[in-house]
Amino acid sequence: MTSSTAAGLAAAIALLGLTGNAVGAEPPLDEAAVGRFVALALECVHREYPNKISHTLAGDADARPPRQLTPAFYGCYDWHSAVHGHWLLARAAHLYPQASFTPAARAALAKSLTAENIAVEVAYLRTAGRASFERPYGLAWLLQLIAELRMWEDPQAEGWVAALQPLEQEAAVRIKQWLPKLNYPIRVGEHSQTAFAFGLIWDWAQVAADEAMIRLMNNRARAYYYADGNCPLAYEPSGEDFLSPCLAEADFMRRLLTQVDFQSWLRNFLPGIPRNAQDLWLPAGIVTDRSDPKLAHIDGLNLSRAWMLEGMASALGTDPRAGALRAAARRHRDAALPAVTGEHYEGGHWLGTFALYLTTGAGLKKLTAR
Repeated sequence: MTSSTAAGLAAAIALLGLTGNAVGAEPPLDEAAVGRFVALALECVHREYPNKISHTLAGDADARPPRQLTPAFYGCYDWHSAVHGHWLLARAAHLYPQASFTPAARAALAKSLTAENIAVEVAYLRTAGRASFERPYGLAWLLQLIAELRMWEDPQAEGWVAALQPLEQEAAVRIKQWLPKLNYPIRVGEHSQTAFAFGLIWDWAQVAADEAMIRLMNNRARAYYYADGNCPLAYEPSGEDFLSPCLAEADFMRRLLTQVDFQSWLRNFLPGIPRNAQDLWLPAGIVTDRSDPKLAHIDGLNLSRAWMLEGMASALGTDPRAGALRAAARRHRDAALPAVTGEHYEGGHWLGTFALYLTTGAGLKKLTAR
């Protein structure tokens, strides 16, 4: 690490208020800190290359550049990162309406989220051979983007919701058609994991008041996860994980269960959680090479673990295990946030989203249907 990089990381820690706080306390997030994450999204949402498209060619006519295939979400290296990069911009502009970065965030959203662009996106999804396109990760982030826009009482945001509605409906229908046929949950640490996607989809369903999706999520949760016990957290992480299979499942289940039921379920699911906040349970993952797009996943794992641990703690009330969860969340937060610098595009095109999701408590607030 160069001296300038080290100084930059130290400044990032100070900027985010990561020193001198009590265990589990939310660090203050000022406009400048959010602006760093917004800058990462603005740098990539309309940056077409490099690009890793998940695209099946049915003929020569399908060999087209990303901006023509999916004109709303073609940047940030891949479709799902472009989608959640737009979520980052929407959330930041929503929470910080007077910030210096908000006009640029709004302009980027307005450029992408037009009815014309969304019509092409819908047609792309409906083309034969794309039944599994971005399922479930990208579709879940799409619904999370729309949930953020639905919660934003702003005329321009309402226009974007209207433009996105056909794509929202398509994504929801695809999930509703897929899950009844999925006999087994997907327990991996990358994009295909079901538990993480279910958390985002559940939150969207609350905002959109989609009772059919809520019933389906409840049904699948009980079929896939309710009887689980002794999750092998000691086997995590795998070398390229950015999501924890065990913690993501617990963070999803805390959304559905009552506090008493979740306390009991968690006792069986993760019996090793200590009752002492000083116990150094669950160390943060170690990143060896941030220029490697797969090895850099561990930074994302530390960020997502942090918000999952905080989510679990929030559902435990006065249960003494909450302190240990928050202490572990803090270790993961401290390990990962200084790395969200954009120094390497491999991480810079997506880690800002995970950082903002964590630092703004995106999965913790009570959601309101609109």
